[in-house]
Amino acid sequence: MLELTQHIAATLQLLRKQRSWSLDKTAQATGVSKAMLGQIERGESSPTVATLWKIATGFQTSFSTFLEPSAAPQTLWLGDSAAEINHMTGENIAAKAIIPFDPKFGFELLQVTLPAGIEYLSAAHANGVTEHVIPLNGSLEVLIEGQWQQLAVGDAVRFDASKAHGYRNASNIEVKFHNLICYN
Repeated sequence: MLELTQHIAATLQLLRKQRSWSLDKTAQATGVSKAMLGQIERGESSPTVATLWKIATGFQTSFSTFLEPSAAPQTLWLGDSAAEINHMTGENIAAKAIIPFDPKFGFELLQVTLPAGIEYLSAAHANGVTEHVIPLNGSLEVLIEGQWQQLAVGDAVRFDASKAHGYRNASNIEVKFHNLICYN
């Protein structure tokens, strides 16, 4: 986890430097407090999934930018052991980069784990972001346009993620799902 915390800190510092943003400007753009941003940048705090989404959205970059080194190989071979390194947990939800973001392709594929009985509400992402959710086991509800939609294994849904949305696991088992996120 220390490597991930250090990678997140270095990525945040790099993005701020590239844009010449102060901590105040970054806080304004991301909705994350200046104090929290400073702690993350110094490696004193590891952000939750929700906080990291806010930061990525504020910088208009992918979520997996903070999980993966930015240099993407020409051929990507990721098995369970390789992908496990790039794993983020927090606020009762976990996300693992299966295929990290590559600007050449404009998408990332995450495997998300939602424990039993958990509802996770996500803030809107940047304009043009589309999510595709595919349950891998059990059933899952997805909040789209203010309505909960039930999905089972074999189902899939695509929606505009630039609006508030959410995921709910009303079952008594942990549910995993793939989340293909396209950045246009």
